[in-house]
Amino acid sequence: MNETSQHQLEVTTNDPMEYSPYPERPETYIVPVVFAIIFIVGVLGNGTLVFIFIRHRNMRSVPNTYIFSLALGDLLVIITCVPFTSTIYTVESWPYGVVVCKLSEYCKDVSIAVSVFTLTALSAERYCVIVNPIRRHVSGGHITTKPITLVIALGIWILSLIIALPSVLFSDIESRAVPGNHTVVFCNPYPPKYGAFYRRTIVLFKFLAYYAIPLLIIAFFYVLMARHLELSTRNMPGELQGQSTQIRGRKKVAKMVLAFVLIFIACFLPYHTFSLWFHFCPTAEQDYDDYWHVFRMIGFCLSFINSCINPVTLYCVSGTFRKHFNKYLFCCCSGQRSHWRRGDGSSTTVCETSSHTMVHFNSTLRRHKQQPEDGVSYETTHTTLFNTDNT
Repeated sequence: MNETSQHQLEVTTNDPMEYSPYPERPETYIVPVVFAIIFIVGVLGNGTLVFIFIRHRNMRSVPNTYIFSLALGDLLVIITCVPFTSTIYTVESWPYGVVVCKLSEYCKDVSIAVSVFTLTALSAERYCVIVNPIRRHVSGGHITTKPITLVIALGIWILSLIIALPSVLFSDIESRAVPGNHTVVFCNPYPPKYGAFYRRTIVLFKFLAYYAIPLLIIAFFYVLMARHLELSTRNMPGELQGQSTQIRGRKKVAKMVLAFVLIFIACFLPYHTFSLWFHFCPTAEQDYDDYWHVFRMIGFCLSFINSCINPVTLYCVSGTFRKHFNKYLFCCCSGQRSHWRRGDGSSTTVCETSSHTMVHFNSTLRRHKQQPEDGVSYETTHTTLFNTDNT
């Protein structure tokens, strides 16, 4: 993030002939526009997710609790980092001082840690639910899973706040002379006074802790999940056929989490690739060219785009979240209507002025028609299925 300015200065100041003033660089004008879009979409999308979770009690399921935590982490980095780091490609000197330098680096690392650790917890939770989809109902586990989820989410935040401490403790302002007889000031998360060993250790630690190791764990859970689903659906007993809809619902949530994971991989792969190459390749400064410059800029933007993309993904894959987004963000789309057919063949149009009301109405209507022996309603409509996993 802010080390982008460090990378740029380390390259350009070593070869004065390659230095070009900021007004002559296309990224000076492109990056601020991209970051303005990130800020607007991120604040509206994640802010709406937080509001939906707080406003609607029926949205406070286990997976949605983790999604709420993701949204909070994304809001943190968008509010505390995006307005400041967007100027890296716009002005040559860091204008905000050492406090903002430390705060932006710290919040950025906290947000990344919260995101990847929450995705790991979500994958583990989806595996446990899919392996034994009716255990919570039979044992009453649905009463205790939410407090456990809150404890895990809180633990993720505490862990993220702790392991990101080097960013706030060691990041500092650094000055460097550039062609033109003037000095450039920039925010450096790896001050030279701590040596190359510290810099490479932190870069490698971030790659392993914030990327490689969590993604290996997530891959492990999804491999086990896929194997279980394959084996369990080959010869499903007749008495479990009524639960097939609920299983499909949980598979849908698992696919949604997988979409989050794949987006995270795509957004942070260029960033980590460039960081590892630049800090560990002995000839990186000499080999730096236009290709690596564009690659670094793309990685820089993608790492922040990840903070605003999850609400867009939810809108595309989840009908329930889409209804809430339409209600609070796109008021013209919220006046949806549903038709209920009476027993005499006539129909009544019902305005969906409240998503929660319609969920309760449809669930109550279906319960009068079908009630399994074990007391668990395996609804075949999307609305009641949402009451199980809220997606």
